[in-house]
Amino acid sequence: MGALRFLILLVFAISLGAAPAHAERRVALVMGNSAYKSVPKLSNPANDAASVGGMFKKSGFDWIDIRTDLNASEMRKALRDFGGRARDAEVAVIYYAGHGIELDGTNYLIPTDAALETDSDVLDETVALDRALFAVEPAKQLRLIILDACRDNPFSKTMKRTVAARAIGRGLAKVEPSSPNTMIAFAAKAGSTASDGDSKNSPFAAALVERLPTPGLDLRKAFGFVRDDVLKNTSYKQEPYVYGSLGGDDVALVAAKPTATGPQASPDDAIRRNYELALQLGTRDGWDVFLAQYPDGFYAGLAKGQLNKIAAEEVRAAAVEKARQAEEDKARLVSDRAKKTEQDKAAATAKAAEDARLAAEKAKQLEETKAAAAEQRRKEAEAAAAKALADKQTAEKALADKIASDKAAAELAAKQSAEKKANDGGEQKVAVIAPTSSHPSLSPQEAAKLMQSELRRVGCLSAAADGEWNAASQRSLSNFNKYAGTKFDSKLASFDALDAIKAKPGRVCPLVCDRGFRADGDTCTKIACRVGYRINDDNECEKVQDKKPLATREDAKKRDVERKQSETAPTKPQTNGQIICNQAGCRPVRAGCRIAQHTGAVGAGTSGMYSANLGRQSEVCD
Repeated sequence: MGALRFLILLVFAISLGAAPAHAERRVALVMGNSAYKSVPKLSNPANDAASVGGMFKKSGFDWIDIRTDLNASEMRKALRDFGGRARDAEVAVIYYAGHGIELDGTNYLIPTDAALETDSDVLDETVALDRALFAVEPAKQLRLIILDACRDNPFSKTMKRTVAARAIGRGLAKVEPSSPNTMIAFAAKAGSTASDGDSKNSPFAAALVERLPTPGLDLRKAFGFVRDDVLKNTSYKQEPYVYGSLGGDDVALVAAKPTATGPQASPDDAIRRNYELALQLGTRDGWDVFLAQYPDGFYAGLAKGQLNKIAAEEVRAAAVEKARQAEEDKARLVSDRAKKTEQDKAAATAKAAEDARLAAEKAKQLEETKAAAAEQRRKEAEAAAAKALADKQTAEKALADKIASDKAAAELAAKQSAEKKANDGGEQKVAVIAPTSSHPSLSPQEAAKLMQSELRRVGCLSAAADGEWNAASQRSLSNFNKYAGTKFDSKLASFDALDAIKAKPGRVCPLVCDRGFRADGDTCTKIACRVGYRINDDNECEKVQDKKPLATREDAKKRDVERKQSETAPTKPQTNGQIICNQAGCRPVRAGCRIAQHTGAVGAGTSGMYSANLGRQSEVCD
């Protein structure tokens, strides 16, 4: 009997306690650095690491290592040990929360003991992201790195540059993994920073814990939901981004639950299977083990009935044995010619034993009848439950099909009505609004103006709300569709679109500023460049280059005009330095002439000579 009980216990231990093994081995390393020694402490990374690590545990990962506030040597050792674990795993995941830095296009994770007084210290005091990629590389199916490390980095503000041209980025740099089936998820797009959050966890970590453990959800779609959640919770200031690629098959962090092809099993399906196993054994020990595992409920009552049946059988068997012994005693006494009193006593004993046997037989039959009736009720109840569940599933499917059909018909009718109204409107700028049950008293101009006001409120329209549904208004509705994930016809200011815009509590479209301004919350702030720098075409400050003066076309033209004027000006008369005086006054002697002394009048000369009588002096020109 002891061996039988041990066998029964072994069978039930295997049947009731053993859990199915994972088809694949999954390992995870979770790191969160909050207590930095050289810069202010971060409030959330340690909390984020605890939440994400708990998510991996609930998701059934085979091995999880959660580390917080690691210095440089501890981070390197954790990555080295995890690389050994990844060799035997199909899925390897590393999550890091804390400070990170980008130097000359390479990303680094910052331990808590880093000081980073100069840019060259980055190579010695931090851990390169490539080291984490090296740790997950041995995994056979999926390599995933999640970085909540795009926070505004205080080290870069105090760090001295050993080389002036060395680039230290804002946030982390874009990454292109070289290994297949590798994904790197950033809390914020490359070149931008992430929020640490005002609550217990950062917006990125909270979205990860909510979305990633969904059974059967492909990682690419899960991170898409994470992006939407973070954008919404940060007023569209922070956009997570994923780098790398996977194959065509869905890759889920948690395997999908098997779907039933027929009616789903009862919640008590495992109890029923174990009850049927005990029923096949048909022993008291088997039912005792079953009742120890399931002391209450419907099947516990059935098990107790089976025990009563076994007890009645044991009483009946004991009575049969006692009657047989009494008959043997009676026969023995007769053969030994015992005294009549002894024979009478033996006969009475035999009669009593037979009566007990008959009573036990009757009790056994009664318990068997009760047990059979209970088994019949059990089968009928299980059949009724299965039928009810199948009917429920059929009804739910029919209802879902009807809702989908009605929705498709309504969308088609609305589209056809909108197209008809648009065609009837011709070239009119005012919106053609499809008739709906809401806002029946608004004119098309009033509805368009109301739509423009709501678009201005959510940051998708900068023009005034004038009631004309023009090209600018249509572009603003297209932008709303882009950032809100809707598909309204931009040519129509429909009431459905108006209701959807009203439902948005804050800004939807990102703030776009003019050149020389940058977005700061919901306002545009003028960019101030330091002396010697100016704003370039990319809206960034760049150093002004010194240029040598060059002659221009206008300078050359001015010189040509001055030269021509000097060449065409009349020549000034030249003199020989002598002065002649007469009654009219004194004047210089002209070039080529001389003063001649005369005592008398002189007439016309010969040989082309000419003289003028000036008294005692005259000017003679050859």
